[in-house]
Amino acid sequence: MGARARIAASCAVLDRPQLVDPLEAFGLPVAWHESSVTAAYTFHYEGDRRIMRQDAVGDPWSAEQALKAVGDARWVHVGALVRTDFPEGTLAALAEGRRLLVDAQGLVRTPDAGALRLDGRIGGALRHVAMLKLNDEEAETLAGSADPEGLRSLGVPEVILTLGSQGSFVITAREIEHVPTPPMQRSVDPTGAGDMLAAAYLAARSADAEPVESARTATETVAGLLTEQISGARSGTRRAPR
Repeated sequence: MGARARIAASCAVLDRPQLVDPLEAFGLPVAWHESSVTAAYTFHYEGDRRIMRQDAVGDPWSAEQALKAVGDARWVHVGALVRTDFPEGTLAALAEGRRLLVDAQGLVRTPDAGALRLDGRIGGALRHVAMLKLNDEEAETLAGSADPEGLRSLGVPEVILTLGSQGSFVITAREIEHVPTPPMQRSVDPTGAGDMLAAAYLAARSADAEPVESARTATETVAGLLTEQISGARSGTRRAPR
């Protein structure tokens, strides 16, 4: 994607090699700090819908830990898994002088073990968010519906509503634009596609692309990566990190 980037992650010390080594293989700087437990999930898909169970929740990131991890970055993707990962105070600290893209799953998911539970009790977290990525279920939790027009009520400058194979909507004060997903083979595993989309969107925005242009670029990037995964699986090879 051509952007200078770094990765920050946390897990239990025994799991560090499984988490950090693959990340470092991409050639990016990786900041790691220890958590008493590693976040863990089990899941399966029913069509585009992912059914999840929360098996373990990691320790929260403090403002000090988060600020140390991001360094001088001015564009930050907060890829939290659950509400307690980045408390509002930590988001507020990160937002000082930075633009945050936050995954709504890390706002609406409660930290309860067992079947995944969502609710809209997120306090004032959205005040610190410049870009919000969310799916239809998360939109319904926060705004009562996944209607793109209604999502303007959240007050976030940029909202990316992802709808799986139906593409996404980019919602700003000036426009609402649908960005279709290129046709994909049914065998594709969508796990991680939302994270890839968010990272590619943020990279494009940091390079001064407008929101809709960024979403189109991100969608094409994700489609290309998923196609490579399919091709690699069929040939028995894997794409080398780059």
